[in-house]
Amino acid sequence: RQQLPPGPAPPPVPSGHGSQKGLPDPVRRVPVRGLERPAAALPLGPAPPGPPGGRGGRRARGEGGVGPRQGGGGGAAAAQANLAGEVIRLAEEVEVQLETQKKLLKQIEDHRAAWARQRDVGKRQTGHREEVQDPREPSEAPQERQEERGQTQKVGVATPAEATPPRPNEPIIPILVIACDRVTVKRSLDRLIQYRPSAELHPIVVSQDCGHAETARVIGSYGDQVTHISQPDLSDIRVRPEHRKFQGYYKISRHYRWALNQVFGAMGHSSVVIVEDDLEVAPDFFEYFRALYPVLRADPSLWCVSAWNDNGRDALVDPAKPGLLHRTDFFPGLGWMLLRDMWAELEPKWPPAFWDDWMRQPEQRRGRSCVRPEVSRTITFGRKGVSLGQFFDQYLRYIKLNAEFVPFTKHDLSYLLKEKYDDAFVKEVYGATPVRIEDLQQGGGLRGPGPYRVQYSSRDSFKVFARNLGVMDDLKSGVPRTGYRGVVSFLHRGRRVFLAPPEGWTQYDVSWS
Repeated sequence: RQQLPPGPAPPPVPSGHGSQKGLPDPVRRVPVRGLERPAAALPLGPAPPGPPGGRGGRRARGEGGVGPRQGGGGGAAAAQANLAGEVIRLAEEVEVQLETQKKLLKQIEDHRAAWARQRDVGKRQTGHREEVQDPREPSEAPQERQEERGQTQKVGVATPAEATPPRPNEPIIPILVIACDRVTVKRSLDRLIQYRPSAELHPIVVSQDCGHAETARVIGSYGDQVTHISQPDLSDIRVRPEHRKFQGYYKISRHYRWALNQVFGAMGHSSVVIVEDDLEVAPDFFEYFRALYPVLRADPSLWCVSAWNDNGRDALVDPAKPGLLHRTDFFPGLGWMLLRDMWAELEPKWPPAFWDDWMRQPEQRRGRSCVRPEVSRTITFGRKGVSLGQFFDQYLRYIKLNAEFVPFTKHDLSYLLKEKYDDAFVKEVYGATPVRIEDLQQGGGLRGPGPYRVQYSSRDSFKVFARNLGVMDDLKSGVPRTGYRGVVSFLHRGRRVFLAPPEGWTQYDVSWS
């Protein structure tokens, strides 16, 4: 190499390894082609290594192409020239990195614009009502995750694409995954991440109970794609002697309460979709909840949206109508949306155990309903659990998962609002052809696809008819599964059937439970 001419002597620097930023002091401020920029604000990376005890950016004698040491002032001049060369090299590297970052940011913005056009989120119309907007107010922005030991193991870090605030009419709907000791949570998380249209609009929070190390490692393997929090209280709960076998139900209820308080309180979200670690979601799972979010907010007679159909077996649903939605008085769970205002009502009286049946009691339901799909947007693959698979082998394993993407956000869903839905529903049910159960089972004398109505008049007649038609026969607080105004709607041998109480029904009888 040519020997660089000696330049002006660098300013004196203190001993040590540079400033607190970890960069060599002689390059804290470098001239870059006429623009003076503080080097501390630039992504220079680590300082070039120097000999032990020396200053970063200086090379040892005889290394890096510096010529033989000259005697007297010649050696000082060579050292100064070497330092000047290092400064120039670093400045050029800075410029290259800045240009690269500009190109990457431009690509990110281009991709974000394309994705936004494809999603067209927030431009739905729902008939006569105005679109509900949910801008994230400063008070609702996710707060710093709690750093207390045992509460937060991994905090999601926003990527550059996630750092841009959402548009005002794009609500953020997080997904809360309730986990314990199933390493198969991987199957659930894989599908959620695969079908998620935006990490920004649908952050995934995995709340783990039980302290199971292997499950924690599986969750941790997803890195910043999820936020992993841990329920800190793993102690047994004191219960009545006859409830010792139900200890698991008590812990689940405790976990739900803690996790929901984290999402609505510590993280400041205004809504959440709750799934458990043994659920697999459909391709349009996120589309379904985004479309129904404004309906849930607009109609005070609704208190949840569920992705689950309790009578969702293949033979009982209409595969030609994957976009058909229903109201139901039965709380389905298994992938359901809850608003913060509703949690504020439920949290102070949250039960110590059996939270799902508690939700089905009239004191909590208060005459309100949920929305459910004709074809389920979730299925469960977890036979292992506190219920010991009591329903899994008989019912749950046969539930059909929707495979066809339905663009719900482009549909008019105003028909689900109570003032529209009830009149049309009553007319359809009690305008259907009344038949005996024997007629349905034989099928020979029936004409057309229906609808047909089978009437029950007592708890016992309902259970007998339900068993013979293949639908679930249990009732909770007098409400049949999927029931609305006492009516259970399903397909039987390709015909629409309503298992219904007499016309003029007014309320459920809790003694039927």
